[in-house]
Amino acid sequence: MDDQTPAVSSRPDQDSILRFRGVQAMTGLARSTLYDRVRDGRFPKPVSLGGGRAVGWLRSEVSRWIEDQVAASRAKH
Repeated sequence: MDDQTPAVSSRPDQDSILRFRGVQAMTGLARSTLYDRVRDGRFPKPVSLGGGRAVGWLRSEVSRWIEDQVAASRAKH
């Protein structure tokens, strides 16, 4: 593995961090919508990736949020 390749864990009990583009790809949310929902408590809070403004989201929390959205949507019908 070179310095450019991110480490990927094969252990299912380890979570991974998604940057904004990964979250956007999973949810389809625009940046402003995502941060509005974080601020309002309707989307998981990002975690600091140390120093500066770099943040990411736990893949498991984003996946759980998606599952909750699907369940809520289906409960309405």
